Amino acid sequence: MKKVMLVDDEILVRETIRDCIQWEQEGFEYCGDAPDGEIALPMIEQLQPDILITDIKMPFMNGLELSAIVRNRMPSVKIILLSGHGEFEYARAALRMGVEEYCLKPISAAGLTSLLHSVSDKINGERRERERLARLKESELEQAGLTREKLLNDLCSGFIGASEAINRSAGLSLNLVAHYYAVALLDIRSEDDPSAAGLYEDNHQPQTWYPDNHTAGGSDHETLMFRRSRTETVWIMKGDSLEELQQRLLSFQNIEKTAEDKSPSISISVGIGSVRERLHGIHISFMEAEEDMHTRRLSRRNRRNVWDTVAGSLQQTVYLDRSRFIEFLRLGSTAQTAEFVAEFAHELRSVDWHSSLAGYYILNDLTLEIFRTAKELCGKQAPPGETLNELQKSIESVRTWEDACDYLIALAEQFRVWRSRCLDKYSDMLLKVKEYMHSNYDKDYFSLQDTADYVKISPSHLSKVFSQETGQTFIDYLTQIRIRKAMELLQSTNAKSYEIAFQVGYNDAHYFSNLFKRITGVTTTEFRKTGRFSGSPSGREGADHAQGELRN
Repeated sequence: MKKVMLVDDEILVRETIRDCIQWEQEGFEYCGDAPDGEIALPMIEQLQPDILITDIKMPFMNGLELSAIVRNRMPSVKIILLSGHGEFEYARAALRMGVEEYCLKPISAAGLTSLLHSVSDKINGERRERERLARLKESELEQAGLTREKLLNDLCSGFIGASEAINRSAGLSLNLVAHYYAVALLDIRSEDDPSAAGLYEDNHQPQTWYPDNHTAGGSDHETLMFRRSRTETVWIMKGDSLEELQQRLLSFQNIEKTAEDKSPSISISVGIGSVRERLHGIHISFMEAEEDMHTRRLSRRNRRNVWDTVAGSLQQTVYLDRSRFIEFLRLGSTAQTAEFVAEFAHELRSVDWHSSLAGYYILNDLTLEIFRTAKELCGKQAPPGETLNELQKSIESVRTWEDACDYLIALAEQFRVWRSRCLDKYSDMLLKVKEYMHSNYDKDYFSLQDTADYVKISPSHLSKVFSQETGQTFIDYLTQIRIRKAMELLQSTNAKSYEIAFQVGYNDAHYFSNLFKRITGVTTTEFRKTGRFSGSPSGREGADHAQGELRN
């Protein structure tokens, strides 16, 4: 039923119109009346009528003024103007402001009823049109969502190239262009808790565990997300800074642990791909994320098996620190391996290899972690899955503590082989880097960014490779070059200390003097007089290391 309100300064007119029409029978609701526009206005805002009937000539606020205000504030209200005057100017002013009907007094009940039905039909027609447009828009949005999801899925699956993806994204108002890309996967499943379904909202996104854009460090324009299956969601992250994108990936690292602590009934698997510099690299990063998720899932399953196996037994105190083993693989030498492994695996002496599977699960868990670390280190040259299968078969032959130590030694050597293979490809590049550093160390503005631009790789990647290959950071290596050159100048010239500072790339002489003493153990003046380093270990080691690196 359409609500109708009447505004007229003549009480007789108001009472006549109110009483001469069977409102409910005609499909209308007479919701109120008022003697002028000023009184009517707050009533209109409160009652929200569908149709407003108003006289033109009224005190305080006439019908034209009232109509103008109502049309501005509530454009959906249909207005019928009544007037006892036949002047054309009133009708023209009413039509200009969008009044629906204009009629002269007196008007019969039948005439007004017919007019009301005509206006009601227009209202119905407009409502149907709005509903049709809303359904159409909803359908378009749904179709666009499906098309958007298909585009992102095709991009991750490698079904389309960069040009086609960009062309298709333009029609979806989707910006795919960026300097760097990375993919992260998240699979969330409820194992035995029916209430876990409450984690999913209407859009089926488990809000409890999903990192939002703020947590992931990005905006809606920097992170493209789509559902790949009922349980799996894919994030395609974009960025103009490599460091920023890597930082955003960190938000996914601890999700598994956080979920296990909060609700053991929720099984969460995370997969993280590497950062790539081209649009087609999204496919590579996606495949890496899938492999990473698979490896993490195996590792988590293995740790649960360990717990189930040792629970309630004395062997539940057996523990091997995976991070400590990985740290040794990064820094320790082959000659130290046997001694380290014997001490590291001491806890395994209590394992009964014949009656318990605990030891096998522990070795398998460590193997999975080493394999995943190798994949992170080597990227495209990561070891194949067949290698992991071979290692796991080797675990089955372990029967004693000595066998376990032999296996760990072999695992360490295998990691070094993987590392050597993936770093060999950087040898030529690192040679260029060192030569470039020796040629430009004297420039005070010289930086990691300059060197990365020279060899055409990203600064963070260069920093990572340089540290892994040389065992020291880029800035440490550069500092040692500069200090060694300063030592030569102090011995071979009469230049002042501040002059030598400028010649080796330091524009702050005070900083240079402090740095020189910290590394060599003596001041520049003492070194010039004696030509010797301090006897302190830190000074001698720093200087010897500098000379050794210079020779390299």
